[in-house]
Amino acid sequence: MTREAFISLVEREQESLRGFLLALCCGNRSEADDLAQDALVKAYLSSAGYQDKGRFRSWLFKIAHNTFLNHKASLRTTESIDEVRTLAGDGGADSAFEHQSLYLALSTLPPKERSAITLYYLNGYDIRTSGR
Repeated sequence: MTREAFISLVEREQESLRGFLLALCCGNRSEADDLAQDALVKAYLSSAGYQDKGRFRSWLFKIAHNTFLNHKASLRTTESIDEVRTLAGDGGADSAFEHQSLYLALSTLPPKERSAITLYYLNGYDIRTSGR
């Protein structure tokens, strides 16, 4: 894949990738942006091995998902809903916190379950379980 082709494909998927990672990071925009940047660098470095079968978005999201899981595994923290509520405070929500309740609920899930819910409900992916 040429550099120009990669840039063109990324430009089409950039906003949805950031939205996906923002949901996985429970609204932490800084963390989501860092992970998006890491995922895009990884994707570019492995773009020579990408086979164009019309699935660039899936390929890119898989890289982003793995980047997120690796990041979370390095942190090894899952908070209870009560801990998250305490950290979030009970101030009134404005438009900047439009999805605060969603992020609060997502933050209590382990990373893999959070990813599955985010992919299904926010990105419209069909999540199927295999017989493994």
